[in-house]
Amino acid sequence: MSKVDPSKPNTALNCAILTISDTRTAENDTSGDYLAESVRAAGHHCVQRGISSGNIYQIRKILSDWIVDDTIQIILTNGGTGFAYGKGTAAAILPLLDTTVSGFGELFRHLSWLEIGSSTLQSDAFAGVANNTLVFCMPGSTNACKTAWEKIIVEQLDSSHRPCNFATHYASQA
Repeated sequence: MSKVDPSKPNTALNCAILTISDTRTAENDTSGDYLAESVRAAGHHCVQRGISSGNIYQIRKILSDWIVDDTIQIILTNGGTGFAYGKGTAAAILPLLDTTVSGFGELFRHLSWLEIGSSTLQSDAFAGVANNTLVFCMPGSTNACKTAWEKIIVEQLDSSHRPCNFATHYASQA
């Protein structure tokens, strides 16, 4: 159950969004558009946005640049987490993480199971921290992004959410 402390103002965080796809473009990136709009609607800032193919080295370059950028606190990626040949999101990003947030993937798959059943087994959704930057990696479908954002991420990026949230760790950096 969501609990919000109205006496605590929400901290605006700087977010970057990366769509990982061999087929998405700026014109048809519905998942990236959804995440960017949701970030703004929650009072945060979308400071960077990009699209990358599934090439693990291209993904690593973009994320590495964002991870070392002190102005970026949160990275949201979508795409490349499914069970298919050539999907490189986990292979690209997991080595960059200092620590993982295992509960994110577990909770995402539970919520997804309620929506799509056993097909959720094919999702490698995960999260972690690299150089004090919080990274969420979710599937590329817009519905999956909605599940992750609306049922997990939006609360965890809300500094007034109780009993705890990730945003309070970044409040002094905002």
